[in-house]
Amino acid sequence: MDILKIFETEISKAQETLDNIDKIYKKDLKWFDRFSDSIAQIGGSWTFILIFLLTLFSWIIINSYILINKPFDPFPFILLNLVLSCVAALQAPVILMAQNRAAKRDQARAELDLEKDLRDLHIDQQSHKILLALQKDVNKIKKKMKIK
Repeated sequence: MDILKIFETEISKAQETLDNIDKIYKKDLKWFDRFSDSIAQIGGSWTFILIFLLTLFSWIIINSYILINKPFDPFPFILLNLVLSCVAALQAPVILMAQNRAAKRDQARAELDLEKDLRDLHIDQQSHKILLALQKDVNKIKKKMKIK
């Protein structure tokens, strides 16, 4: 049956497209999109959190205990607050941009998923029609041969 080969080809194409959606999506990204994705990935990692906490504690310890006579940022650490505010002001929009792109990629994946499901449904309907036609032919043959 040639039709089964066609169905199989269609299903494999749809599955291949679904499997490669990330590659297809990433190939169209601009350099600043990839950069913001990298920043969001780094900023959302435990490594970043631990390094950031280590930096904060180091800053406080250096200014409170090591450089007690002449600290570069004495208590209440106004310079540290400025740095933290700048990091937050830059990091938040970058993370939002990365989330927007992830949402678009997820939407594209959902649309491809729906397309594949519709193809599968069409294939099921065609298979059902073929089975009904075969059943009709078998019934005709049974009648001619007088088999119940």
